[in-house]
Amino acid sequence: MDSDQLLRDAAERLALSFAQGGMQKTTARVMTALLYTEQETMTASDLCERLSISTGAVSTAIKQLTQSAMVERVPAPGSRREHYRFPKGVWAQLFSQQNMMLKIMKDAAQEGLDALHGDDELPTAARLHEMQDFYGYMEHEMPALIERWRERSAGQG
Repeated sequence: MDSDQLLRDAAERLALSFAQGGMQKTTARVMTALLYTEQETMTASDLCERLSISTGAVSTAIKQLTQSAMVERVPAPGSRREHYRFPKGVWAQLFSQQNMMLKIMKDAAQEGLDALHGDDELPTAARLHEMQDFYGYMEHEMPALIERWRERSAGQG
């Protein structure tokens, strides 16, 4: 099996993992095609051809991915078509956005605890305290972890 086919197979397996995690399957396939391509950028036409999907499906996926900053449009001098790629630092940016979810989960635990009116003897309270402690810890630690990653990454560049 040639290298290009091995990359395509790896991309499809990763797309399946993203889809199992809740991402739309076509969006996951477009994202992984952009991740695993040997090209600097890809056009919608490139993606249609590579994935054997319609232009509408690619357009919808690109819209979702650009809104979440997972993919960016890039200028391509001499080309009339839009070109797309992963932005540098996208993984750290994606994880930075997770801090909002960490806060939401921590606050949800607090809301549950508030509803118990201080009855900390209930099994529910123990579970909610654990949830709140975990998400509070992650919310506190994640920014520093991402910053250390960025510093490490900049030092390698």
